[in-house]
Amino acid sequence: MTEWIGYMAAILTTLCYVPQAVHIIYKRQTAGISLLAYLMLFVGITLWLIYGLLLANWPLVLANGAVLPLLITIIVMKVRLG
Repeated sequence: MTEWIGYMAAILTTLCYVPQAVHIIYKRQTAGISLLAYLMLFVGITLWLIYGLLLANWPLVLANGAVLPLLITIIVMKVRLG
């Protein structure tokens, strides 16, 4: 049951960034998001990924590993589009 809760949390927290990334990619508009907030989130998610790897905690690794490409996309688009 504990693993199941971890995987469900991982899926939901990963999927929550998909609409933002899709919106930014298709609308090409980033004025409403904070670059600093996303950079801080990127560092935090990277640390969670490292922590998950050190513990061999696969829900943490999978969730944070899946979120990083979405965050990188959002950050790159924010830098390019302003």
